[in-house]
Amino acid sequence: MADDPIRAKLEELRKMLQADGGDLEVVSIEGAKVQLRLTGACGCCPHATMTIKQGLERILREEIDKTITVEQVK
Repeated sequence: MADDPIRAKLEELRKMLQADGGDLEVVSIEGAKVQLRLTGACGCCPHATMTIKQGLERILREEIDKTITVEQVK
């Protein structure tokens, strides 16, 4: 799986996080496995796991590939 569509969608989604004082950094994309680091307000937010799984992963699965998994790394 090419990572270009995943990177492009994550760039779009960054705007939502940045509006709340946070951001994301793509650590790696290997096939359907995406590793992200949340920074700023998102990095220490108690809802970060929900943002990753219910937000970012859900959108990537719906719009790009249903097998994508997103993990948060510190």
